[in-house]
Amino acid sequence: MIVVQAYEGKRVGILGMGRSGLAAAAALEAGGATPICWDDNEAGQEAARNAGFAVENLTHEEPFADLAALIVSPGIPHLYPSPHRAVEQAWSARVPVDNDIGLFFQEMFTWEPGADDDGEASPSVIAITGSNGKSTCTALIHHILTEAGRETQLGGNIGVGVLSLTYPRSREVIVLELSSYQTDLARYLTPDVAVFLNLSDDHLDRHAGRGGYFAAKKRMFQNGPKSVIGIDEAEGRALMNSLDGFAETVLPISSAHNLKNENWSVFLRKKHLVEHRDGKQVASFDLREAPALRGAHNAQNAAAAFAACRLLGLGPRQIEPGLRSFPGLAHRLQQIAEVDGVRYVNDSKATNADAAEKALLSFENIRWIVGGKAKDGGIADLLPLMDRVAKSYLIGEAAPIFAEQLGSHPHVIAETIEQAVALASADAQEGDTILLAPACASFDQYPNFEVRGDAFCTAVKRLIEERAA
Repeated sequence: MIVVQAYEGKRVGILGMGRSGLAAAAALEAGGATPICWDDNEAGQEAARNAGFAVENLTHEEPFADLAALIVSPGIPHLYPSPHRAVEQAWSARVPVDNDIGLFFQEMFTWEPGADDDGEASPSVIAITGSNGKSTCTALIHHILTEAGRETQLGGNIGVGVLSLTYPRSREVIVLELSSYQTDLARYLTPDVAVFLNLSDDHLDRHAGRGGYFAAKKRMFQNGPKSVIGIDEAEGRALMNSLDGFAETVLPISSAHNLKNENWSVFLRKKHLVEHRDGKQVASFDLREAPALRGAHNAQNAAAAFAACRLLGLGPRQIEPGLRSFPGLAHRLQQIAEVDGVRYVNDSKATNADAAEKALLSFENIRWIVGGKAKDGGIADLLPLMDRVAKSYLIGEAAPIFAEQLGSHPHVIAETIEQAVALASADAQEGDTILLAPACASFDQYPNFEVRGDAFCTAVKRLIEERAA
């Protein structure tokens, strides 16, 4: 646990009693503070009481008379589409509003070596953000560091919450995935290496549009960390331009453009990851040697991970074994099986059209399982890719909407993942890929994308077992 000592002897409000809220309360209590907890749901209130924390209704004015801060869980809006009532009470009382990420970086700023540390070097924090690929990139960096023999921890929006990490040792590297919900509010946000991958329309209601969404992510770079910037979108190029004063510690990356004219860059060229520095190629890695990093989007993840590790001081030969051996993540272009020349691929994490586009571009002869709770625009932007799709199998709430958007392109409404797998498998021929890339949220049929992906895996496994029998 990261013990938060900044509020010793003070009362601190905690809004939201999910994973991050309970961890924040425990970390504050361990540091001598008194957590005052609230959740709009009775189950959350009960969870706080069961953990031994005081519960008070923070939507009223009275508790804020002596609160030192209000710590807000990432799922709770603090401004858009409308601020939570407890946040408004905090503003009125001039009580600072923060989150667990802010608490974490506040403690890292005052880090002190433990009894068994040499104390010669403080820990390093790498933080990764972006619309798509950040979980894979975060896990890849952690894997590369582990393979290179570096002591490292993984957390944030992947793995464990930041305050549930172990207090780091000197020279240890903490690798964090941070969403816009987390970067938007944190009062302290000071990674040693910050990575921006890409930007596409997502969570726009929470940030009052694309500009607000980008602003939330851009906050990670406001204190001039060493930076890795994906420049394949306009926002990345704008961010890169704003960091020109730190040119020696900023690496642009791209999976679409040749960046050999930059002072220092990492980019994809003819299926090779290439590092250029001072006008010379200094490293090259054949991405075909990394089977879990298929597709242009994973080339971007590989470039970002390579660049981040270079900024930490690792050499190319220390990085390459981790690229080769990376196993990939569940629900992210995860190949489940190959039967009679037909691949079954689970990309349930493709919860928007941009992520689904990257999945579709990774294969040909696709039998596409798509649908769920539709996002703005549906799959209209994906129609130019239908030459890669033999047939679409539509599931969930979005099925009739997507059927209309697909028009005459071959499709069938399957309703459930189980039916879609059965129909696609019956239609498939050798060389086909049956791809779950829903381009939708899961909440119409499943509590999250992981459960949806597990349902796909179970359906494939059952189908294979039935065929074997």
